[in-house]
Amino acid sequence: MTPPLLAPSPELTHLAQIIQLAVAPVFLLAGIGAFLNVCAGRLARIVDRARALEPRILASRGAEHDRLIAEVRLLDRRIRVVNAAIFTTVLAALIISAVVVLLFVAFLTGYKIGTAVALLFIAAMVFTALSFAIFLHETRLGTRSVRVRSNILEHEADSEDN
Repeated sequence: MTPPLLAPSPELTHLAQIIQLAVAPVFLLAGIGAFLNVCAGRLARIVDRARALEPRILASRGAEHDRLIAEVRLLDRRIRVVNAAIFTTVLAALIISAVVVLLFVAFLTGYKIGTAVALLFIAAMVFTALSFAIFLHETRLGTRSVRVRSNILEHEADSEDN
């Protein structure tokens, strides 16, 4: 027979269920953290590229100057887009954190806040999806900037044929 002090109480069993419910959003937070790492890496590379172009812009003239200015403008746009992806991702992470907190608040206080938790989780998913969509847009902008240089490749191919 189990001593009364060591027997699981219904409250402890319920707490274990709440912890199990909180595990899924915590794993989601880990995934969001990884996505933030990817976004921060892209942002760093874009900023590095923009900084590398600054001295070249100052030293350039004519068509080359115009091309570099256009590239810096595109990089500036990409910076804003990545920042938007980071913002929406962090917002989703904050909302998911609030979901976890509310799960425990509901347990500790007995308040029936299931609807609020569900709505917050839906909002977190919307912001997560939005951040992925924004990130997709940024990757397409990045791909477009690489295509601009295809004229250089064509020029190289023409000179190799001669």
